[in-house]
Amino acid sequence: MRPEVKVLRLKAKVEFEIEEPGKSFENLNVWKRSCRLAVSVYQALGNFPDRSLKDQMTRAVVSIASNIAEGHERNSPKDFIRFLRIAKGSTGELKTQLYIAQAIGYLGKEACDPLAQECREISAMIQGLIRSIPTDKPKASDKTHILQQL
Repeated sequence: MRPEVKVLRLKAKVEFEIEEPGKSFENLNVWKRSCRLAVSVYQALGNFPDRSLKDQMTRAVVSIASNIAEGHERNSPKDFIRFLRIAKGSTGELKTQLYIAQAIGYLGKEACDPLAQECREISAMIQGLIRSIPTDKPKASDKTHILQQL
């Protein structure tokens, strides 16, 4: 029988010093939630019996907040979007690993479900952030206008 792992607190408290208010990734709620998710996953996997799967899960969860931060620090909308997409992919990777851990009896449903739900919500937040970033691509109406001029 596999040991039962329970999530101690999904709302783990993580505080950070902010150097430049309004200009740093530390102000992004999605980054803060990703950090809290990482802490919660580490807590849930404290005595996890499969080191390989645990390593994969911790790399995936750390990748979420790390890619948000790295993309933001690049100071390029195109790069930021690219890194946000990588972070979004990591939420799917972690969710998959949580489901596998549950299916093989390493995580109980009560531990897995809140973590998977937080992955879904963070993924949606990342998608919203991607949509909010202005890009220099011309709109379809602009292309039509240009074609009409030719």
